[in-house]
Amino acid sequence: MKLTKSFYERSNVVTIAKELLGKQLVSKVDGKISAGIIVETEAYSWKERGCHAFGGKKTNRNEVMFAAGGCGYVYLCYGMYNLFNVVTNTKDKAEAVLIRAIEPRVGIELMRERRKSKHDRHLTSGPGKLTQALSITRKHNGTWLQDDDIWIETGDTVARKQIVTAKRIGIDYAGEDADLPWRFYLRDNVWVSKK
Repeated sequence: MKLTKSFYERSNVVTIAKELLGKQLVSKVDGKISAGIIVETEAYSWKERGCHAFGGKKTNRNEVMFAAGGCGYVYLCYGMYNLFNVVTNTKDKAEAVLIRAIEPRVGIELMRERRKSKHDRHLTSGPGKLTQALSITRKHNGTWLQDDDIWIETGDTVARKQIVTAKRIGIDYAGEDADLPWRFYLRDNVWVSKK
């Protein structure tokens, strides 16, 4: 069952980032379904310098973050990787959760073809890898997660003790905000990008 719009429209992006762990991210591209359990996330808010919309500044790149919660924000990183984020909160409150890693469950052979990889451990163990494996591109930027292209559905139950909290990765430019404990992942899961 797909998560409801009200799940995404809540005001605490950190809570949502934790609660996305164990949920299943699904893509349907050219009629082919691939999916995996979310095992790693990072929260971002306009209130902190790690966020593309810091200070409420809207640009062509980040304008999807200002939509009401429940759509995908896909952007190009380092000129080569599409990264998939889930927009949260209400309209004009720019917050999102980066999906950093998933554990493949459906369409694994399809993921191998898309990634041109024979090493399953590397299929989806990072934000750029998982978008390749699920064939998520910038054309999905702004896609509503209630539609039938990309969606998130209920998945595995996650106990609080399974969740590890850490600082986010690769945002040293954010100064003190780089140290916010807004990265969450499942303890001992081999699909987590970095430990």
